[in-house]
Amino acid sequence: MIFLVEGIHRTMAAPRKYPDELRERAVRLVQESGRPIAHVADDLGVHREALRGWVRQAEADRGQRSDLLSSAEREELKRLRAELGELRRANEILKACGGQKSGSGKIFIFVVG
Repeated sequence: MIFLVEGIHRTMAAPRKYPDELRERAVRLVQESGRPIAHVADDLGVHREALRGWVRQAEADRGQRSDLLSSAEREELKRLRAELGELRRANEILKACGGQKSGSGKIFIFVVG
């Protein structure tokens, strides 16, 4: 779902279809059994590509894959992008002020959100 708010596209994350416990169990089964992902996925009733993605992410989290970000790195990237957005909005407010100063020579900015 995409929302258009003042020219900015915002997406809502889809709700998780599978519980975290099932995800962890499925990844563990793939890693411990050595069985193909497709067989484990069929046995557990999960989509094969979903399980493949979970296994890849688990490998990245353990440092076994350099082509993917770990979960911690993904969270940090998400936080940094949000912070960047806030800073850009603050800069736009400053630009809109046009350098006008209050009587004390200070610029006051209130960022809400």
